Amino acid sequence: MSSRQKPRVTVLLGGPSAERSVSLSSGAEVASALRGEGFEVTELDAGLTVAADLLATKPDVVFNCLHGRWGEDGCIQGVLEWLQIPYTHSGVGASALAMDKELTKAAYRQAGLPVAESRLVKKADVLSAHPMPRPYVIKPYNEGSSVGVFIVNEGDNHLASMPDEMPDDLMAETFIPGRELTTSVMGDRALTVTDIITDGWYDFEAKYEQGGSRHVLPADIPADVFQACMDMAVTAHKILGCRGMSRTDYRWDESKGLDGLILLETNTQPGMTPTSLAPEQAIHCGISYGELVTWLVEDASCNR
Repeated sequence: MSSRQKPRVTVLLGGPSAERSVSLSSGAEVASALRGEGFEVTELDAGLTVAADLLATKPDVVFNCLHGRWGEDGCIQGVLEWLQIPYTHSGVGASALAMDKELTKAAYRQAGLPVAESRLVKKADVLSAHPMPRPYVIKPYNEGSSVGVFIVNEGDNHLASMPDEMPDDLMAETFIPGRELTTSVMGDRALTVTDIITDGWYDFEAKYEQGGSRHVLPADIPADVFQACMDMAVTAHKILGCRGMSRTDYRWDESKGLDGLILLETNTQPGMTPTSLAPEQAIHCGISYGELVTWLVEDASCNR
């Protein structure tokens, strides 16, 4: 295919969410790789005038590198559907469903997938009393990248150290001890399982700061647990209605064997730096970073 035949691509990046810095990094890497593959690329920092800006750039395809609220919760997808500009990753419904952690769990349960006990709570109520037996996790129910994750351990008698920026609507979830595993799905294919090694909790800093974690892939885990991760990731991708690429995260209590594997969430807009988990898995499977971003552009459509 010559460069004249390739679609003009606008990479959406940045935006107003708590994950802006991650999106800027992902978007810059994607734009650079697409140019290396011969695409004509425009980078657009998504702001209040994003619809007008998209009309002005006249892309054939939008590569969505936005993370967090407004970028992966169905909002920007709705704008792109309204403008009828083909775009990458999941559509309006799947994006909104996967961003809402409690609704995601309801879909998991209906499909027979294992999840941790959880409930929606108000910040004020959490500050006055423990919502469930310790240890448990408190987190926003509609954010990604472990933004705002807060663990309450056995010896904690109060929540005075909860971050001030936590929103009013939260999820309380039973803490699952053990290892952090993740599997990416590309189209309808599970790629591999990564074991994420970190000294503490796999929070925002561990994900994105230098040396915060290391990735072992393929994960050195029992074959039945490995295969369960692969199968469950495809099931989660399908039941949520995801498109393009997704990544499903697990906690695994190895003392319980296969019964210790618990689904946490599915990310419809995985990080897209070459060392991010999803592209790293693709590269492990023989799919170069350039080939991956090209495939995502070719997969783009409306009505997703």
